[in-house]
Amino acid sequence: MQLFFHQNIQDSTFHLDMEESKHLIKVLRKQQGDRVNFTDGKGCLFECTIIDPNPRKASIQIDQRLYTPDDDFYIHLAISPTKNSERMEWMVEKLTEIGVHEITFMESEYSERSKLKLDRLEKKIIAACKQSLKTRVPKLNPVTPMVDLVQDKKFDDYQRFIAYVDKENDQHLFEKIEKDRAYLILIGPEGDFSQQELQLAFDHLFHPCSLGKSRLRSETAGVAAVHTIQLVNNLQNL
Repeated sequence: MQLFFHQNIQDSTFHLDMEESKHLIKVLRKQQGDRVNFTDGKGCLFECTIIDPNPRKASIQIDQRLYTPDDDFYIHLAISPTKNSERMEWMVEKLTEIGVHEITFMESEYSERSKLKLDRLEKKIIAACKQSLKTRVPKLNPVTPMVDLVQDKKFDDYQRFIAYVDKENDQHLFEKIEKDRAYLILIGPEGDFSQQELQLAFDHLFHPCSLGKSRLRSETAGVAAVHTIQLVNNLQNL
């Protein structure tokens, strides 16, 4: 199955912009009457038919709407962006495929970057949703100071973790997760968190956790954390 994305699907028919129309009609050579599948990124899958294969403004008719229920858990990853933007693009792509619900880029003491091209990252996320047949687009937040995240009361009901490298921090995230919860996990830069930042997190009831014995790159740690939480919550289905 091929999955296409259109953000605002409200009526029984809708039109694609020039870029999407050209891709669908000229590149993929779709014709009038062909069946295509769309998502709005909000949990809906639309089974559709092309009614006008105009390469500048293709018209699509909705035949059936299907809804994907929310997960019983919610993964929010907060991570310090790396200096290399391509590594961040790779990360958001893989996180989307694995199944993250929200990503916040976090400014910490040793952060390597404070500005990101969020529009480019959004495109990577949407492309990953289409490739992995996901009908929900993860929420992407701009760079936020760590202190604001740690002190935000909206996370009081979340199970909160901070992952860092220390020989005394040897309990793996896998062992600490409670199923069917909302989670917030903090991943620092490759210089890791400062002692002051760790203490701030502990003071606000964040649980220390390890992601294994290896020292991971930040983006690898983010992927490992999300995969671990997904694994624990889906063990009964394996």
